[in-house]
Amino acid sequence: MEKYEEPHYKWETIEDQVYPWIKNELTDTQALNGKHFSEKDAPVVVFLGELKIIFVIKRNADVFEVLKDSMLPPGCDIEDVYRKACENLERDVEFVIGNTRYGAFAVLADGHHEASALCLKHIWQVCVDKLKDDLIIIAPAKDTVLFAPAGQPEVVKKMEDHAKMAYDQSEDQISLEKLRFLADRRELVIYEA
Repeated sequence: MEKYEEPHYKWETIEDQVYPWIKNELTDTQALNGKHFSEKDAPVVVFLGELKIIFVIKRNADVFEVLKDSMLPPGCDIEDVYRKACENLERDVEFVIGNTRYGAFAVLADGHHEASALCLKHIWQVCVDKLKDDLIIIAPAKDTVLFAPAGQPEVVKKMEDHAKMAYDQSEDQISLEKLRFLADRRELVIYEA
């Protein structure tokens, strides 16, 4: 029996529990099988710059398992998996925007999916509409996403310092690379000064 045929991995059983996680390095300290996987055995989608998307299966409250190629039925389209994972994320995870003491903002969720907010364009559209400016965004860790209006360079600098601290303290580091959500084009891109 192939892995995808096992009851625990049948697509019909897991499809509503698959979520996208943003990564730089293909490792995760919290996922059951997150310490040892690669693009050779797990579906990975190139996201933006050095960022990639992996997929995890939620097994119960705080237990996740990295989705491996062997768990997907033959002919499974990874773009369909991504769409389904984003739908699940939007349906199941509540994202809240919090203020920092220095004028930037943070995306808050459940400690597992904060960086996954990068996948949900509508979050960033709402923020640019309210702030009336492009956003500079940093996702230093799986549980930390910070952003600030591009027109406030002193706040962006403080946010970079905050991001560096979060990155250094996290076991699930992502990146210190800055992203920009363009208000006029409604698009997330790599930041260019």
